[in-house]
Amino acid sequence: MVTIIADTTTSLPLDALVVLGIPTLPQIIIFGDKEYRDDSELDTETFLKLLKASPVLPKTSAPSPDLYRPLFNKYTGNGNTVIVITPSADVSGTFRAATVAREEFPKADIRVIDSRTIASGLGSIVLKAHEWAMAGVSADEIEKKVIDLSAHQKVYFMVDTLEYLYKGGRIGGAAALLGSLLQMKPILTVKDGRVESADKQQTKKKAITRMINLVMEDCPRDGSGMVTVMHCDAEEDARDICVSLEEQLGIHDIPIYILPSAIVVHAGPKALAVSYFTAQ
Repeated sequence: MVTIIADTTTSLPLDALVVLGIPTLPQIIIFGDKEYRDDSELDTETFLKLLKASPVLPKTSAPSPDLYRPLFNKYTGNGNTVIVITPSADVSGTFRAATVAREEFPKADIRVIDSRTIASGLGSIVLKAHEWAMAGVSADEIEKKVIDLSAHQKVYFMVDTLEYLYKGGRIGGAAALLGSLLQMKPILTVKDGRVESADKQQTKKKAITRMINLVMEDCPRDGSGMVTVMHCDAEEDARDICVSLEEQLGIHDIPIYILPSAIVVHAGPKALAVSYFTAQ
């Protein structure tokens, strides 16, 4: 038996993960000297209220190895395998935390995979891996499939300001935009696990249109792209993006997810994103 372990950066609703039986660890949100688990102590709505009232920007911390150990103990019995699928190690310490915890279980079959992405792209990979595990696919084959799927994952996202990414140290190659942005609206992507610049536009409306066009360049029209839309405090824009993509791609029921607090810390309020997979 193979158990897939995730964390809250998947952007997937926690109640849905519970129903599916996917163990999910929290990220830690830090406001000054106070820490909050984002799976039980802080949702995105509450986080935004704290953010508006806080004189300093919050920070994030990956789940500690201590949080992985009970799950490894529980799910590796009787020769069972655990596969932990983490956000990109270039933007999160989650991969390292899981790897450190694994070292205490030298006889267990525990595999930690860096997805090289973040948010609902990671979530889609987790859902597929769980689906394969439930279908009895071997751990070796699941690991291979996850790595192959990760290589075809794409995400584009818009932020109202680069301030959060810059101060949080997650800006990566998009730092080149800082000196020339002024009132420009940046479109960012995750490339090789790092945040990079994809484009920039003069207005939010033009940026949304451009982001949709970027998706349309290589997103499959047959539904295999597993398209998802994400937002933080920008539901109307997210729905407009979803409708446009459904019409242009000829597909239906694109899910819309709320970005979790651990991502909003770095992306900021009003962030919008689209995730999908290119043809394999």
